Amino acid sequence: MITHLKWLALQVTRKLWVRATAFALLAVATALVAIWVEPDIPQDIPDKIGADAVDNLLNILAASMLSVTIFSLSTLVAALASATSNVTPRATRLLAEDKTAQNALATFLGTFLFSLVGIIALQMGLYGSTGRVVLYVVTLLVIVIIVGTLLKWIDHVSKLGRVGETTERVEHAARKAMRDRHCHPYLGGQPFTALDRLPEGAWPVSTDEMGYLAYMDMEALTKVCKKHCCEVYVCVLPGKFVDPTAPLAWVKGKTSDEACCAVRDAFTIGEVRSFDQDPRFGVAVLSEIASRSLSPALNDPGTAIDVLGRAMRLLALWAKPVELIEPKHPRVHVPPVLLEDLFDDAFTPIARDGAAQVEVMLRLQKTLRTLSLLGGPEYRTNSLHHSAEALIRAENAMTLEADRARVRKEAKALEALHA
Repeated sequence: MITHLKWLALQVTRKLWVRATAFALLAVATALVAIWVEPDIPQDIPDKIGADAVDNLLNILAASMLSVTIFSLSTLVAALASATSNVTPRATRLLAEDKTAQNALATFLGTFLFSLVGIIALQMGLYGSTGRVVLYVVTLLVIVIIVGTLLKWIDHVSKLGRVGETTERVEHAARKAMRDRHCHPYLGGQPFTALDRLPEGAWPVSTDEMGYLAYMDMEALTKVCKKHCCEVYVCVLPGKFVDPTAPLAWVKGKTSDEACCAVRDAFTIGEVRSFDQDPRFGVAVLSEIASRSLSPALNDPGTAIDVLGRAMRLLALWAKPVELIEPKHPRVHVPPVLLEDLFDDAFTPIARDGAAQVEVMLRLQKTLRTLSLLGGPEYRTNSLHHSAEALIRAENAMTLEADRARVRKEAKALEALHA
């Protein structure tokens, strides 16, 4: 589980400007440090290593790094535009948070500022002959770092924004969120299922905002429960759109305005959905990629078939047994993520948009058959339901009877498997 402090740190460090700013400050500090260490350098060292050449090196770096930074930033923008057009706008956030791209841009910008500050310091006469030695050595190290970064960036930029690469990123983000939620199905709290009733006398806590629930701070809710001797029954999960007309949670016990405000503050509302605590979002984005690929503009059933394989891997992860542990937040009751919702997110859009394409429908039926054998009764029920629904869509959309017969055969095989 992600603590609130760690979640906030993740949101900040994922911003492109954070790494660039950190590298820039480090570069400026490195360029100035030679002024303080100059007295410790032997006087004969500059002539031995040719430290006078540092002027030319810094001029070359300053001239080239600005161009490389602008070119790299343009490449990243083009990759984001490509992903928006060919994959899905919901996946561009993962590209913008790409560590390799951020490190490359930060390194190039930091090197430019390092060179600029070094040139200014040299022109002002801040470095003596021995101070140039430190600047010269650091410049050589910076060149080595730049070469390594450029080689890595060249390999990385050839894949950035491609459909397959972006789809893999979405699957990775979805797998991480699903693994975390599968290990902590109630986020460390007590289960609160649809069969459980709210206790009498519970008070609703709503929000004044409209947006998607981005993060739920379980530790903050536990502190409220301990301080006010109450229990919290959560109604919404991260990823759900919330508004003032429906409660975020219900509070049972000694309630007050202070307690209700503290409970409300434990829920972070955002403008868009986030991958972190929302396993359904990653599955939905994968399905959206498949739907986009099945549009007449792209007509790429291969991507839809690839997404079905990725969705099967994710849902198979959800079927693995998990060891039950003692709830860390026993006074907070949290609803689970329902398997039927994950099946709907993964397969309904593909069955709808790919109903006329026999290869997609056949792969969908085979995917559902595999999932029906991996999990328990709930997997079988959902697989049979989506198989029958997909067959109806295919029967209505396909024009060739032979194609309908092939899909019908796969669906009947799945039904007979569990008869």
